[in-house]
Amino acid sequence: MSEATKNDLLTAAVRLREKGHPEEARKQLLTLAADHPHDAQVAYQTAWVHDVLGLEAEAVPHYERSLGAEGLAAEDRRGAFLGLGSTYRILGRYADAVSTLGRGLAEFPEDGAMQTFLAMSLFNTDHHHDAMQILLKIITTTSSDPHIRQYRRAIEHYAQDLNETV
Repeated sequence: MSEATKNDLLTAAVRLREKGHPEEARKQLLTLAADHPHDAQVAYQTAWVHDVLGLEAEAVPHYERSLGAEGLAAEDRRGAFLGLGSTYRILGRYADAVSTLGRGLAEFPEDGAMQTFLAMSLFNTDHHHDAMQILLKIITTTSSDPHIRQYRRAIEHYAQDLNETV
């Protein structure tokens, strides 16, 4: 199969997913994944469609392949880290979620969604303090609430030491 044909089939499968036909997309993507087991983009799209269908355990190997292969665009790589990390969390693999999301944040440190999923995963691993710190930082940097903005410095200060008292 030529590269152009593969790309056309991949585009068609993504469109199916986007138009609300994920089961059809899944069938096409599984065929593409079998024919192109080292293609990062095919693996990522195959993982994504499995997540859409609630087949998280089946998404994991595709996410892992997408991150282990060359050629995934930065935005898709970001999505793969977030997808794999959140999928690990859903499956109760909290330590794997923390590790994956941490690796993702090393590459994409400003990603608020990835930070949020990391905070949830840290909560699940009983690292409540670290989870709360992350969430407080996200709130102070992203909130448009005038009252949060008014107390931003205080919230940021206490986020550094949640146990600080007078």
